[in-house]
Amino acid sequence: MREGYGSGLSAETEWPQPDSHPHTVRQWLIAQNWFPVKWVNLLFSVGGIRMAGDQITLEAFRDADPAADALYRMASLPQVHTGRYSEAAVLFEDDHVLVMDKPAGMAVHPSRQGERGTLDEAAARHLLLRNDPLPVRHIHRLDNETSGPVLYSKNDLAQLRLDEAMRSKSIDRIYAAFVHGTVRSCTGTIDAPIGRDRHHAARRRVVQGGDPARTHYEVLEQYRDAALVRLKLETGRTHQIRVHMSHIGHPLIGDSHYGGKTQWLAHQALHGERLLFTHPLHGGRMETASPYPDWFVRLHSIVAGSAK
Repeated sequence: MREGYGSGLSAETEWPQPDSHPHTVRQWLIAQNWFPVKWVNLLFSVGGIRMAGDQITLEAFRDADPAADALYRMASLPQVHTGRYSEAAVLFEDDHVLVMDKPAGMAVHPSRQGERGTLDEAAARHLLLRNDPLPVRHIHRLDNETSGPVLYSKNDLAQLRLDEAMRSKSIDRIYAAFVHGTVRSCTGTIDAPIGRDRHHAARRRVVQGGDPARTHYEVLEQYRDAALVRLKLETGRTHQIRVHMSHIGHPLIGDSHYGGKTQWLAHQALHGERLLFTHPLHGGRMETASPYPDWFVRLHSIVAGSAK
């Protein structure tokens, strides 16, 4: 893996001596600041750094063991929910990342032991069917009833870099939602801290002293009693969009949890439109779009028709 690493080195960062010990190579790699220190140390701990002559070899992208990995063991079992996996389409994939299109009603990961039919399981099953069992792990999550793209890493280096991108808020998530009422301002930012609702364990609410939360919104279409809005998260608190829109008096259609009515839809009308992130290996800016699902298109027709 030396190719491309030898140019522009200063006297202090010269290539290690031939046949250097892996520990020496590890220290040199850390000094170059090409890779996360945690990843270099992890690679070293499993014997993945070697030097033969003047060539450094990094065994960086290892397969998962389907027999030992709990996710792959689950994915290899017979399906419980017929056709459930096929509903989760692949929006983008390369050797390092995978973007899955999550349908409404599917959990990203199990919330209780033995839960089946999750998006994680669908991602693992997709790789199993390709005979490519890589250590696939989700980078972010969506509520069970929210549809849209979910980003996965396919190796440890990609996971570390994408996790850091989430912490630094450099992964952008754009949503579309139908909300109740007439939204007076065409654009706006909701800057209101979110914490647990002391009276309802499964709910969140705007509370003084809660975690900072910022949501940007734009009205795309205004109807008589509802609006189609586009939203961008600056933070990623639990139920953030649902809490914030309810807080300003415009709960999501179908979101009975936060004041929405369910006559048109039995779950919150929230769909992830686009996912934008920096590729963890080559550094290019990536954008993945999720088409509007059937339920979203039907709701649009209903809401638009009600305004006539």
